[in-house]
Amino acid sequence: MNVASIKLEKSVARQDILFGVARVPGTGRAYVAGSDFKIHEIDIDAPKPEVRTFPGHDTYVTTLALTADLIITGGYDGKLVWTKASAGTRVREIAAHKLAVRRVAVSPDGKTVVSVADDMAIRFWNVANGKMVREITGEHTPLTPQGFRSMLFACAFSADGKHLATADKTGHVVIWEAATGKKVNTFEVPVMYTWDPNARRHSIGGPRSLAFSPDGTLVAIGGTGKIGNIDHLEADGRVEIFRWQKAEKVHEFVTDGKKGLVEHLEFHPNGEIVLAAGGAGEGFLSFIDLKQKKIVHQEKVPMNVHAVATTDGMKSILAVGHQRVVRFTVA
Repeated sequence: MNVASIKLEKSVARQDILFGVARVPGTGRAYVAGSDFKIHEIDIDAPKPEVRTFPGHDTYVTTLALTADLIITGGYDGKLVWTKASAGTRVREIAAHKLAVRRVAVSPDGKTVVSVADDMAIRFWNVANGKMVREITGEHTPLTPQGFRSMLFACAFSADGKHLATADKTGHVVIWEAATGKKVNTFEVPVMYTWDPNARRHSIGGPRSLAFSPDGTLVAIGGTGKIGNIDHLEADGRVEIFRWQKAEKVHEFVTDGKKGLVEHLEFHPNGEIVLAAGGAGEGFLSFIDLKQKKIVHQEKVPMNVHAVATTDGMKSILAVGHQRVVRFTVA
């Protein structure tokens, strides 16, 4: 994979801010959702991409996943919504959480979807019938050490579906046994959380993305470093990688000169390259080579990136965010 060959192939302007994206395998179609409360289907291969719009939520759609012909979305309204993708019709709506849903993740076998939210609950749902099969509470506490509300920002399954990782605003990361909900290990990434006791008495930051390596031995956590000016995201993006069985940090990387939160992390199928995407104002795609132990390429993106979906072993990268959908190709 020659990451230096990356090329911006397509850019589509929009009026909204997009927080979620999922691609239909083998096609140019993708589903996106965000600040206009709706779900949209877009064919990025079309010369002038046409958009099909479906009902969504009562407020921002914050996260989106696709499994078979089902789109599962979470929103600021605390709901999970199942939509039949081919028909654009709603299958079910669930009052899943008391506060905003931050992320959903579908298990590799497509049978379970996990949601995490600002009520600090981790909930496992049966994809087929929408029934809750497990709930985990208490591990991620509702308040930061300074008494501010925390958030449960991120979750991700391992490739074999046996483990789930979750991370909250303070940098507390937990690995769970997915089949039982048993806690397997914990570790901390405190540098991703900033508390300003002077200028604003405010807390900001926190891990926003998680990814397991293909062999399941490593977990990557994405966020930002300590923020000097909390009114702006004036800190570089940050990725820390742990050998989670030992809670041992084995790598840390800083997106030198690329400011903002790392909102998407993904390992290449070979396990040697990690893609980190995010931004603040303008966005970035950073490629980390674990063998070389460094960021080998950083690509500017014309908007703050909130979500990414790749295909063909990262040869096609679809990024969404502030008022734009872009597609990059890599040789």
